[in-house]
Amino acid sequence: MASRNEVGLRHLRSYLRRKSTSEFIKQLVMYTILAMGTGFILIPFLWMISTSLKLPHEVWRPGTFLPETLHFENYIYPFVILPFTRFLRNSLIIVALNIIGLIVSCTIVGYGFARYQHVKGNRTLFVVLLATMMLPGQVTLIPQFILFRNLGWFDTFYPLIVPAFFATPFYVFLLRQFFMGIPRELEEAAYIDGAGVTVIILRIIVPLAKPAIATVIIFEFLAKWNDFFGPLIYLDSMENYTLALGLQFFESQYSTEYGPMMAIATLMMVPCIAIFFYASKYFIQGINLTSFK
Repeated sequence: MASRNEVGLRHLRSYLRRKSTSEFIKQLVMYTILAMGTGFILIPFLWMISTSLKLPHEVWRPGTFLPETLHFENYIYPFVILPFTRFLRNSLIIVALNIIGLIVSCTIVGYGFARYQHVKGNRTLFVVLLATMMLPGQVTLIPQFILFRNLGWFDTFYPLIVPAFFATPFYVFLLRQFFMGIPRELEEAAYIDGAGVTVIILRIIVPLAKPAIATVIIFEFLAKWNDFFGPLIYLDSMENYTLALGLQFFESQYSTEYGPMMAIATLMMVPCIAIFFYASKYFIQGINLTSFK
């Protein structure tokens, strides 16, 4: 019996060694492929940073991926000849107000769709809301432009900010799905304690929905920070330009200044990378929880 047990143990150890070796090989192959893919994706970004530190004659010189000397004046030059500080302020104003408007409006609308399903017409309105997501923005572009122009909002920030305070279907859907996963017992206990709907949303729903709200913030920040088409349509004077329009204007006026152009593009990328890495935990958690619930 003892010898049979020893043979069994030897077979088990051999099996575990083979399994661990095969798992190690699989993980090694997987991480190698991921590392190669990451390096391939990072090449344009690294080229942009390298070019932002070069002189014009170094940009297209063969075999010079790295600059001979670091020219940090490329990061100062655009701010000297154009008011990029004002462009930055305009972009921050538009992004901040859009995020505030979307969080307020989408939270209220999403909560209504999630908690008042017994109200007649709730599901029909929700289907209509989702149906608007299939409508291309180009279809409503001209009517919206005529409306905002007749309101006297052309060349102002209003067309880029006010629509955010009327909710966006995708974010409403995202928050509704998250709210439906929050137990109703929490709200019922708050009702018993005398809390109203406003207090429940602010004190219970919003703190529990931080992952979903963080997801909305990341999506909207990236969308508005990099938005070029909207400001191009509604903004006309240079003092109202955003960073995206300012970069395009700089490119049209100084098309051969590749170093300063890449410097501005690099600076525009920094906030996007920073906010994603800072809030990536909430972003992934929000997507996973929303899809699960």
